[in-house]
Amino acid sequence: MFVDRTKIYVKGGDGGNGIVSFRREKYVPMGGPDGGDGGRGGDVIFVVNPGLRTLLDFRYQQHLRADRGQHGKGGNKHGRSADDFSVFVPPGTQVRDAETEQLLADLTEDGQTFIIAKGGRGGRGNVRFSSSADKAPKYAEKGEPGQERWVMLELKVIADVGLVGFPNAGKSTFLSRVSAARPKVADYPFTTLAPNLGVVEIDGVTPFVIADIPGLIGGAHEGVGLGHDFLRHVERTRLLIHIVDAASVDGRSPLEDYRQINDELRLYNTRLADLTQIVVANKLDLPQAAEGLALLRQELGDENVLAISAVTGEGIKEVLFRAAKLLTELPDTPLIEETAVFTPDPVEGDDERISISRDNDVFTIAGKRLEKLVAMTDFNNEDGVKRFQRIFRLWGHEEDLKNAGAKNGDTIKIRDLEFTFWLEEDK
Repeated sequence: MFVDRTKIYVKGGDGGNGIVSFRREKYVPMGGPDGGDGGRGGDVIFVVNPGLRTLLDFRYQQHLRADRGQHGKGGNKHGRSADDFSVFVPPGTQVRDAETEQLLADLTEDGQTFIIAKGGRGGRGNVRFSSSADKAPKYAEKGEPGQERWVMLELKVIADVGLVGFPNAGKSTFLSRVSAARPKVADYPFTTLAPNLGVVEIDGVTPFVIADIPGLIGGAHEGVGLGHDFLRHVERTRLLIHIVDAASVDGRSPLEDYRQINDELRLYNTRLADLTQIVVANKLDLPQAAEGLALLRQELGDENVLAISAVTGEGIKEVLFRAAKLLTELPDTPLIEETAVFTPDPVEGDDERISISRDNDVFTIAGKRLEKLVAMTDFNNEDGVKRFQRIFRLWGHEEDLKNAGAKNGDTIKIRDLEFTFWLEEDK
């Protein structure tokens, strides 16, 4: 089963918790803090595997989570960091944020990697907070939560040459003739429901990859039929072989077929109109094909239309030699698509910024740095709560709330945390 689009959830591993521990040895009645740090959580990493050709595996495993780091231990023993979780994807996989549809990664090369969800850092043990003012801290940090997100995976087949044309034009038969690929072939529209890949190897020609792009129909650029599912695979090719049914077996005009397919390519993506094409009139084994071939050559020129019979093999080598020659003249890479944002540019001060929204007497604060502090604070530990309050005040958020209209007794929400706002000076 060929699957080229799916939605999955990814989560980096949480960091291990730091620990509160004190040295306890004979003859050392006042041992100092010795709580170790937690280990780092594992990253979720996409890795390109050229042996894969579909996203089928993700239909059955839609939630991918890396392991969390181990917790710290007493005796200054740090927790072990978790291993990264490598996930294999086929070449040609694009990764998009499911919410914003922003392109995050375009994975095309063998072995290429992309960290899609970073693991959280380990929490610090109480030994890290020892100071001249507090020589025996009784609090530690919890591990930082790993990044989590929903992403869309979209596969665009990577091939040197793409076969395009109306259903039943003979593309699958052509592919089976020129390569070891054995696509299903029958005499009805939409025989092919997924791209088929084949490698062309003939004497005197550098091998190249050819893809049978499933048949297009009118309105494909708007998603009619399986238009969008088919057309995305054309974008990766460097050269198109446009196969036309010259015998008009289905009662359509060969010339109109040629024009309509090109209209669909242009309307879907104007860049596809710039791809070099080899126009091939097929089904010369049928007597009525001569008229269709004449129409095409009259419109496009004799030298621009090659004639073949995919059934008998007549004229196929000439098509392959012309394709091989053109590939040596064309750029090695396909048309550039939108730029992937592999690492968003950091914005100075972005982590420190907060936003405050109000719903009657409930104030909700959001901000990266503040939310991270909440996630790594152990609110079951009284000393940990006091530390949070000190930092909250030091960062100026009490004043921010006061300026936003908060009064003693109002409810403050940060992530899943709720507490009552109270300023000591207003008692």
